[in-house]
Amino acid sequence: MTRSAKYLLVIKTLALWAFLLFACLPLVQMTLISFVATLPHPGVAVGRPTLNNYAGIWTDPSLRSAFLNSVAYVLINICITVPVAIPAAYAFSRLSFLGDKHLFFAFIAFRITPPVVLTLPVFQLFSALGIVNSVFGIALAHCLFNLPIAIWILQGFISAIPKEMDETAFLDGHSRLHFIWKILLPQIAPGIAVTAFFCFMFSWVEVVFARILTTTNGKPISMAINALFGFQTDIGLVMAVTATSTLPGAVLLFAMRNHLSRGFKVGRL
Repeated sequence: MTRSAKYLLVIKTLALWAFLLFACLPLVQMTLISFVATLPHPGVAVGRPTLNNYAGIWTDPSLRSAFLNSVAYVLINICITVPVAIPAAYAFSRLSFLGDKHLFFAFIAFRITPPVVLTLPVFQLFSALGIVNSVFGIALAHCLFNLPIAIWILQGFISAIPKEMDETAFLDGHSRLHFIWKILLPQIAPGIAVTAFFCFMFSWVEVVFARILTTTNGKPISMAINALFGFQTDIGLVMAVTATSTLPGAVLLFAMRNHLSRGFKVGRL
C-alpha cells in the first residue's frame, strides 16, 4: 500500500469515527440528563445524580399505561399485518389476474397518502363500529397503512424465489397452503423480519391517529412524552422516558439483526 493510500485510509477512518461521534452525541446527552434531577425531589437537590426519573416512569399510571399501549399497538399490528400480507404478496408475485398491477400500485399509492388526510373518514368509520378511544381501534388504523408496505416488501422477497420451487412442491403433492407454510415462509424469513421492523417503526412513533382516535384511553408513549412538556417541565423525566422508549427498538434490532441484515439485500437473496 502506497503512502498516499495509507493517508486516504486514515482520513476515511477518522471521518467515519467523527460522524459516529456526532450521531451519538444526542443519545449520550439524553442518557446523561436522564440520570440528573432537573426539578426538586424529596432528598435530591437539582443537578444531582438520581434514579428518580426512571422510577417515576413506573410510578406514574399514565406513563406506565402509555408504554403498555404502545407495546399492544406493535403486537396487534404485526399479528394482523404479516398474516394478511403474506398471501396477498404471494398472489401478486405468482398469480396473474385482471388489474393485478393496477391494484398493486393502488396499494402503494394509498401508503403514500398522508395519514392526516384520512383521519376524518377513519374516525367516522371507527365511531360507527364503536372502536374509537380503544387500543384495538388505533392498532387497526396502523394496519391500514402498514399493510401496503408489508405487501410490497414481501412481494419482492417472494419474487426473488424461483417459480420452479413452487412447481416442484406441487408435483410432490403439496397443496398451496402447505407449500406456503412449510417451504415458502422459511425462505422469506428475512422479509418477514423487515416487515415486522417497519410495522414496529410506524406504530411506535405514530401520533396522528392516536391524537384523533383517543381522548382518555389508548394514549401511546409518543403522546405521553408530548404531555410532559408544560410551564415547568421535568427535563430529566422527559429524557428518562425517551431513553426507555428507545429500548424496545434496540432489543428488536439486536434480536433480529441477522434476518434484518439479509432482509435489506432484497435483490441479492
